[in-house]
Amino acid sequence: QVQLAESGGDVVQPGGSLRLSCAASGSIDRILNMGWYRQAPGKQRELVAMITSGGTTNYVDSVKGRFAISRGNAKNTVYLQMNSLKPEDTAVYYCKAYSPVSAYWGRGTQVIVSS
Repeated sequence: QVQLAESGGDVVQPGGSLRLSCAASGSIDRILNMGWYRQAPGKQRELVAMITSGGTTNYVDSVKGRFAISRGNAKNTVYLQMNSLKPEDTAVYYCKAYSPVSAYWGRGTQVIVSS
């Protein structure tokens, strides 16, 4: 089993920045890829960014050039640096970790972009 804990969500003005963190515990040696998803009110959860165990990243088009995903040296942490935030980035952000046989979700952290 893998447990994930997100942190870093906050209320920020448009144009501001936030850095989300996700720490994994438990069977972390099984973790391969890690990603960030978000779910806005009334909308489906969507993939925001993904990073593979080899460091390859991909992003949803709406955040390209503004967000950056990275992993810590210990590989059991993943970060999401969010710059130039827009009101449409408002959502609950979830961390997800993939093992060869399963996937795990964190409980989410709230990001509100508002003036």
